[in-house]
Amino acid sequence: MKGKRRKSREAVLQGLYQWKLSGQDADLILSHFREEEGFSKLDAGFFDECLRGTIAESVKLQASLQPHLDRPFPELSPVEASLLLLGAFELLHHPDIPYRVVINEAVELAKRYGGTDGYKYVNGVLDKFASRLRSSES
Repeated sequence: MKGKRRKSREAVLQGLYQWKLSGQDADLILSHFREEEGFSKLDAGFFDECLRGTIAESVKLQASLQPHLDRPFPELSPVEASLLLLGAFELLHHPDIPYRVVINEAVELAKRYGGTDGYKYVNGVLDKFASRLRSSES
């Protein structure tokens, strides 16, 4: 399942990036992904929930993350912003996934798709967010 979840997070990142740049709604983005050849390699339920949920709650998630940022949310790169939103969504809605796993997955995606030191920023912000939200896991 871990492989499918990792692939799902990568697809959610791509979907959120598409949403941020094009403004398309979740249904349209989801329909494009379902037509892709590799869709069967994803955890479809997890992908659907994370993409829809992150987009639906994006304003609330941004507000929750803002105290941990060093600049306004709209000034973040689309990749870092998308990873922070996804990470925050997972931390809030998936207490079954240890917070270290959520952060590690976001960091790995930031290393692969983000700017040079973007992964350090994603790690720092999500760590602060998680320590406040899930203090019992520390």
